[in-house]
Amino acid sequence: MIARLKGLLEEVGPDWVVIDVSGVGYLVYCPGRVIGNLPGVGEAVALYIETHVREDHIHLYGFANARERETFRILTTVQGVGAKVGLAILGTLTVDELTTAIVAQDKAMLSRPDGVGPRLAARLMTELKDKIVSLGGAFAPQVAPAAAGGGKAADSTTETGDGVTTDAISALVNLGYGRAEAFGAVSRVVQSEGVDIGLNALIPAALKELGQ
Repeated sequence: MIARLKGLLEEVGPDWVVIDVSGVGYLVYCPGRVIGNLPGVGEAVALYIETHVREDHIHLYGFANARERETFRILTTVQGVGAKVGLAILGTLTVDELTTAIVAQDKAMLSRPDGVGPRLAARLMTELKDKIVSLGGAFAPQVAPAAAGGGKAADSTTETGDGVTTDAISALVNLGYGRAEAFGAVSRVVQSEGVDIGLNALIPAALKELGQ
């Protein structure tokens, strides 16, 4: 099982690269975001690899780090998310953006990648919400579950009371901000100012955060 490849970048395609490792060329399928950040042909590269072995083929999928690879593995456990859609998701959204979108129940953001319609976006939110900490998003361990209305946060010491976080996010969404964007701003304010911050202070502080 191949877990990592390090060699010279030999060829680059729209969704694949060839890496020369001691004279052997490995075809690796990658998210567009990963390909866009690679150095030029002929230069040294290193990718974390997920190997899929099937009866009729062996496919290698490459990622910039182990966190991306683990996210790909989790994504492909969801019905309707094959390798192609998984790569499209990670080519459009970073791991933190994906995590925040799931926690914030932002269906529009999750529908941005090719191959992800509203129905699949809803399935991603439902099936991955309990795996959010595994994805390691920026706000997952703090106030995310409470903000999404999904129960108590993993760390109850960072949970605001009386639905203040949820109300603040709803207010920002009503002002025209995206749900994931609003969620991120509110989360940062709560982490900075503390869980006792009231709604009247939280909304202006989040708006200031969004304006930076």
